[in-house]
Amino acid sequence: MPEEMKPESVLLHDLDSAAETDMLCIFGTGDLGRSLGLRLLQSGYRVVYGSRRPHSCGPLPPGAQVMNHVAAARSSSLIFICVHREHYGFLETLAPHLEEKVLVDLSNNLKKDVYPEANATYLQRLVPKATVVKGFNTLSAWALQNGLLAGKQVFLCGNSAEAKRAAADVATKLGLTVLDKGSLSAAREIEDFPLRLFPEWRLPLCVAVGLTAFFFFYLLIRDVIYAYVEQEKDISYRIMISLANKVFPIVSLIMLSLCYLPGVIAAFLQLYRGTKYKRFPDWLDRWMLCRKQMGLVALGFAFLHAIYTFVIPIRYSVRHKLISRVVDEMKENKTTPFYFDNTEAWGTDSFYVLGITGFFLYVLLALTSLPSVGGSLSWREFTFIQSKLGHLTLFICTAHGYVYGWNKFLKLSTYKWYTPPGYMLCLIVPSVVLVLKLLLLLPCVDRTLTRIRQGWERNQSKETVGDNKATNL
Repeated sequence: MPEEMKPESVLLHDLDSAAETDMLCIFGTGDLGRSLGLRLLQSGYRVVYGSRRPHSCGPLPPGAQVMNHVAAARSSSLIFICVHREHYGFLETLAPHLEEKVLVDLSNNLKKDVYPEANATYLQRLVPKATVVKGFNTLSAWALQNGLLAGKQVFLCGNSAEAKRAAADVATKLGLTVLDKGSLSAAREIEDFPLRLFPEWRLPLCVAVGLTAFFFFYLLIRDVIYAYVEQEKDISYRIMISLANKVFPIVSLIMLSLCYLPGVIAAFLQLYRGTKYKRFPDWLDRWMLCRKQMGLVALGFAFLHAIYTFVIPIRYSVRHKLISRVVDEMKENKTTPFYFDNTEAWGTDSFYVLGITGFFLYVLLALTSLPSVGGSLSWREFTFIQSKLGHLTLFICTAHGYVYGWNKFLKLSTYKWYTPPGYMLCLIVPSVVLVLKLLLLLPCVDRTLTRIRQGWERNQSKETVGDNKATNL
């Protein structure tokens, strides 16, 4: 081999002789390239980096080899492209050395529709005799470094089934779940995935914002505006703490009940159909997929409610009210008769105990939803906590609301301008969920729904027979 053709390389670790399929090549020595190489080495692969400056490319994972681009391309049939689209120019000059190679494009863009075509499509046009696969672009360098790959989904697309299979084998060995999106024409869609802003949180956040806005203005009218119009009192200062501390628990309880309502609806739908193998409607599918996010949003509002409750005793208006009462009694030289209401004491203590217990179970549900905690539980343990304890949490929090208004439901003064208070409205959805869940636990419900379904099917068959007879006549 002539001197100018000898590959320039730096060996970071001695490589054993192995098949070419065990050697993987990475173009790009940035954060993503280094993190991917580290994870591949830990999975048993041999890794070689291609760099313009093999001797000064920065620290690389121990056990990897670094060469110039030509030598690195020759050493492996599968090459990960971890460079930005703006730097693809050198790949065109390497086209003769990339023939029949599989190029896995990991690039992303900062914005949508920056270029007229997808990066992977552009790469395929630069190197027409190589096979380009788009994939792994939804992984971050941080996730690769920390090994947070279990259960993560990666998308692949490409025009060659064999090339996609080779990339999928690597992803599976890394502990990833692979979803084949078809041909390379889907590359644009895959490249847009990392640009989505909280796609699974969009529906829960929209619901939470809508509920917060509705109940804020509803309670503003009932409490603040009503007092100003009917009693000529200016209590607008209550908007910041008192009014907010009424809205937060209301939204929290409704969001928690919305986590379990789709499961109940799905159960009744399966009983009615007589099978669990039919697909749910799209709206129900979407609802069920974001239940975890709804629960976490509900926990966030519960946290705000707890913090605001602790703040109440130190508010100026509360302190002023207490001090004024003491001063008035001293001025009039009288003492208020001390009467202990045992019923009120039981109600207040029960109210606080239910609130504390419900909040504790809230936090427990949130902790088990974390991958690091949930991964250590068996499926039965996880289901027990998320389902059984979840419904128990909903029951306790709903009871917390009922105890709060146990002596106010029948008082006319509670219904200002003939409108029910907010806590009454928020009890509707969780009460419905609990009643439906209780019905599902009754053995007669299954038989009743089966009879309804069978009767409906008989009616449908009779109508079909009648239509056929009318047609024959």
